[in-house]
Amino acid sequence: QVQLVESGGGLVQPGGSLRLSCAASGRIFSIKRMGWYRQAPGKQRELVAGITSGGTTNYAGSVKGRFTIFRDNAKNTVYLYLQMNSLKPEDTAVYTCNADLAEKLCIECPEKTLDAWGQGTLVTVSS
Repeated sequence: QVQLVESGGGLVQPGGSLRLSCAASGRIFSIKRMGWYRQAPGKQRELVAGITSGGTTNYAGSVKGRFTIFRDNAKNTVYLYLQMNSLKPEDTAVYTCNADLAEKLCIECPEKTLDAWGQGTLVTVSS
């Protein structure tokens, strides 16, 4: 029922910028936190940036000062963004959106907690 769909990946030169987007839709009752993760070839997935429902953000040390995470709410959809500036070749990875949320399928239904993931979008930083 809940879907997370990323967009905005692509090829960019070192020093360039990209903005990733994630649209979270479905019967979402509440979102505790959202985040962007990345996985480079041959490496483990790592948290890039996270944001809580109260707006508190945290970043991996390697991206602090270069990346900014923010979110926006629209009717029936929550949008999560990752603004990436001063990109480096080591930022090359598949970036995936994650949400720690509660789903509620009907008014009388209980909340169901979910750890939802998108399908990922590839970011390649290369000259």
